[in-house]
Amino acid sequence: MARAHGARAQMALAFETTYGTPPAGGFTKVPFAPGMTLGTEQPLLENELLGFGRDPLAPIKDAVTSDGDVVVPIDAENWGFWLKAAFGAPTTTGVGPYTHEFRSGAVALPSMAIERGLPEVPLYTMFQGCVLDRLQWDIARSGLLTATASLIAQGETSAPTSQAGTLAENTLARFGSFHGSVARDGTALGNVVSASISYANNLDRVETIRADGLIDGADPGIAALTGQIVVRFADTTLLDAAINGTASEITVAYSALATGETFEIVAHSVFLPRPRISVSGPEGIQVTFDWQAAQDPVLGRMCTATLVNDVAAY
Repeated sequence: MARAHGARAQMALAFETTYGTPPAGGFTKVPFAPGMTLGTEQPLLENELLGFGRDPLAPIKDAVTSDGDVVVPIDAENWGFWLKAAFGAPTTTGVGPYTHEFRSGAVALPSMAIERGLPEVPLYTMFQGCVLDRLQWDIARSGLLTATASLIAQGETSAPTSQAGTLAENTLARFGSFHGSVARDGTALGNVVSASISYANNLDRVETIRADGLIDGADPGIAALTGQIVVRFADTTLLDAAINGTASEITVAYSALATGETFEIVAHSVFLPRPRISVSGPEGIQVTFDWQAAQDPVLGRMCTATLVNDVAAY
């Protein structure tokens, strides 16, 4: 009897035209890392009725909840699907390489259909109506570069064969932590030990009453771009900005791939809190800034993400 193995699992996605309705084709095989928790739950409600003896009556099914995380590599081509899910469709220019510019603040977000395949069983699960709630990743000196995409889906259907049809496949060219840089107001920011960045759409589930127990959608709320910067305390540049309440432009960029692809995200108006400076031992002193971004009054948006690659359109 065949048993499912993570090494053989696969994932494909496509954007939906109508929320909750997977398209008939156009799916792309996409890479993912260990840590996929996307799934559907339907709890049972304990039957509280009395008068039938000490043994309980059969439980009642509750509403369906479908959500979870997908861990994905930050790469040159497939990463664009997750940026589109987070920000909406990009503005694309160029004739190869192409420049895809994603902007925060979109009124509506696209939904995706995501199929998870376990071919040994076989079991192919299609999650429909997937909307991206949060996209988060860590910035470090070394290590693998992955992001966690948190999704809210409408529900799932399963079948013994794939429902995604013939899959397209992009070239996998990963960015690495070694390719990363952090800049403030256009100048490389020194003494950065680690950092993190998180973009949240703060989705609001539309929990209407339906016979199938599914939600009617997931509407975007006030977006949030937050993160953390940990620095070796060598100067008061960031501390002064925090004390004075000065807004800064923070850029996180990845480049240096042999084929020339690049990715950067710019938070146009970042505010730093005044941090506590602690001396915990004889080693170097580090200071942590938990920053928040806001809408830039000139540009009219909070952030811009730009991906340069050979993909003509997302």
